[in-house]
Amino acid sequence: MLAPSSTPAPVWRGELLDWYAATARDLPWRRAEFAADHGAWGTLVSEFMLQQTPVARVIPHLEAWLRRWPTPSAMSNATPAEVVHQWSNLGYPRRALWLHRAALEIVERHGGVVPRDVPALLALSGIGEYTARAVAVFHYGDRHPVVDTNTRRVIARAVDGRSQPGPPAKRDLARMAELLPDDVEESTIFNAAMMELGAVVCTARAPRCEVCPLASGCAWLTAGRPDTGDTRRRQARFEGSDRQARGAVLRVLRTAEDHRRAADEVVADWPDPAQRDRAIDSLIADGLVEAVGGTLMLPR
Repeated sequence: MLAPSSTPAPVWRGELLDWYAATARDLPWRRAEFAADHGAWGTLVSEFMLQQTPVARVIPHLEAWLRRWPTPSAMSNATPAEVVHQWSNLGYPRRALWLHRAALEIVERHGGVVPRDVPALLALSGIGEYTARAVAVFHYGDRHPVVDTNTRRVIARAVDGRSQPGPPAKRDLARMAELLPDDVEESTIFNAAMMELGAVVCTARAPRCEVCPLASGCAWLTAGRPDTGDTRRRQARFEGSDRQARGAVLRVLRTAEDHRRAADEVVADWPDPAQRDRAIDSLIADGLVEAVGGTLMLPR
């Protein structure tokens, strides 16, 4: 567990916590009954799904997923094909395979119980620094810094006076750790509040500074909201991309009988045949598709 910080508390910490208490969105994974019904597994699944995917799209998929596989043990008995099919159109389908592998590892290494220890969580497939700490903090209630894109943006503006954060770096965790309240319960709320603020108020393109609880102590707002540039790598456009082609291939196989089709029938009308073939090859390399003879199928 993280040691208490000797760094002075930011002047706006109390305002942020009060704001969150009054305005936090009512999301399924924040409800007490969600934790009671699904345990740490529910938190882990929700965090996998929320990576680079809007909340509104995640909620119905999460509910369906946990009805079908309410525990890691239940999911460990599923086939990769069933998992990829259930993932549907959430995007970045490798997350589905990673979650499946993590479920198997949880059963094999931890008796079917999602571990609490951050190093043990990091050792599971598909789990990085954010997800490991999110499970330890938001389900188990431990004191750790949790840093996502929204948190990094709030720190960049409120503390550093920059319009956008830099590329993700290891120092981000240390920066957040310096801001955390010493009280364990307050630190959990503070982590959630920073993420919430970045998601609904301190947004990337149109920050709502007029309603921000940090306004009186925000370094960026005090400086007149200067444009300090954006050094982060830009995400490639989706339309016409290899990622779009990959999604089209998976969509055909998800809806096909027995999740298999003749290879030459899969998105045969794709406007760029070379891109189609490249997408299929990459899906095979990622384990999301299998090729047997002249047939493509979801993984067995």
